[in-house]
Amino acid sequence: MQSNIAPSGMAVTPHHLASESALSVLRHGGDAIEAMVAAAATIAVVYPHMNGIGGDGFWLIVPPDGEPLAIDASGAAGQLATQAFYAGHSHIPHRGPLAALTVPGTLSGWDEALKVSASMGGGQLPLSRLLADAIRYASEGIPVTQSQASATQSKYPELVDVPGFSETFLVQGDVPQAGSRFCQPRLARTLTRLATDGLDSFYRGALADQMAAEMNALGLPLTAQDLASHRAHRRVPLRLSHSQGDIFNMTPPTQGLVSLAILGITDHLDMSQASEVQTIHRIVEATKQAFGLRDRYITDPRHVTLPVQTLLEQAPLQVLANSIDEHRAAPWGQGKGPGDTVWMGVMDKNGLAVSFIQSIYHEFGSGVVLPESGVLLQNRGAAFSLDPTHLLALVPGKQPFHTLNPAAARLKDGRTMVYGTMGGDGQPQTQAAIFTRHVMQNMPLQEAVCAPRWLLGRTWGQTSDSLKLEGRFSEATYQALRDLGHDVEWLPGLSEATGHAGAIVRHPNGMLEGAFDPRSNGSAAGF
Repeated sequence: MQSNIAPSGMAVTPHHLASESALSVLRHGGDAIEAMVAAAATIAVVYPHMNGIGGDGFWLIVPPDGEPLAIDASGAAGQLATQAFYAGHSHIPHRGPLAALTVPGTLSGWDEALKVSASMGGGQLPLSRLLADAIRYASEGIPVTQSQASATQSKYPELVDVPGFSETFLVQGDVPQAGSRFCQPRLARTLTRLATDGLDSFYRGALADQMAAEMNALGLPLTAQDLASHRAHRRVPLRLSHSQGDIFNMTPPTQGLVSLAILGITDHLDMSQASEVQTIHRIVEATKQAFGLRDRYITDPRHVTLPVQTLLEQAPLQVLANSIDEHRAAPWGQGKGPGDTVWMGVMDKNGLAVSFIQSIYHEFGSGVVLPESGVLLQNRGAAFSLDPTHLLALVPGKQPFHTLNPAAARLKDGRTMVYGTMGGDGQPQTQAAIFTRHVMQNMPLQEAVCAPRWLLGRTWGQTSDSLKLEGRFSEATYQALRDLGHDVEWLPGLSEATGHAGAIVRHPNGMLEGAFDPRSNGSAAGF
């Protein structure tokens, strides 16, 4: 099970066409940021059930020297999205116009990232070049993946009557077959307008005005003013001082804290010598502790009640590690549930590294497709609570909670690593599995990504928050975890529920090693 290693550039994505879009940009002199914009545009077209330009995005940019930079490109609730707007509802619906209540932020992140690229001496390729593949695929068609076909089939009952869904994602009323050609002409026209007028036109200008009119006609609580007031924000990423080096992740409103806290807690345990059962048990128990921190503190950064970075200091992490019982699973409540997303990584020959996540939240997001622009809108705002006293209470202009969190590390041995996955509550768990296996236990990178994984929490359509194991684990491991008190269930051998992960490592000699997830349609493409 070999990783792909290349000297001049590497891209890892969950769809091979997106990897190739990034690689083409690298080959033609673009940097890792420009390559990621190309990949982000392509994957918005070729994996439309998992992400799109109507969703949000988060960037973690690690330069060869100097401090890493994060970009929060998530949108806030519209000015009409008040508690009164949802009167009569016990919770915000997950589908339909009422679910599409937050500004799509991801394009603002592409735009901001390209400004970062230009400040670093990049910016050599025009936007039209970066979007060319995506425009072609939207216009001329893509082969439907089994993932898209299965998602369309399973979500058909709840989406078929949502405005714009059937016209966009069904073929003469039927679920498209895997391998069939799937075209998105309205999205192609919108991407072409963006290539001509600039990414900012999505928020300010003729395209923005058109989309605002479409939103108004469908009864969404979003306005032209909401689009015009949106901006991506540069952030200082969270940092964990780990025994193996510095690990970075995203700030609130994301659960980046969780991913770092799990690794910080387990760093106080002897993970390098842990057996398979010990590894799973310790990470699962640390996950429960980290979810507790998340549910207590993580919300819109303007509403967070303490500096989240302080939760990653060694003293509080040691306290949490000390509370883990090596011989018994702790009880826990409920997680946030699943979420569909794409993680992608790119590194270039100069050592610039990007870890990036783009999402519409649930499969197909809100299901609403704007009739003229062809933009599928996310349902991230369903994460808000209609309880005005709740930490995540809905307020116009407030950012919702995000499971999204791209990761990166600078290791003491000179390696730089970017890694991540899709999968809601599973994201920090899979990140911990990959980092622990590869960095702490010296498992080869591709093997660390492919190896069987677990998920504490719910998968799609389930209410169970059990510990789910992929079927490639042994019966002995399954039984040992049950004996420790875990409520264990089986998943298929290679389950999408455990995410579409990936990783790139830059070695001290400059070689770039990439690993992709066989659970996806992805690849690790280098040159």
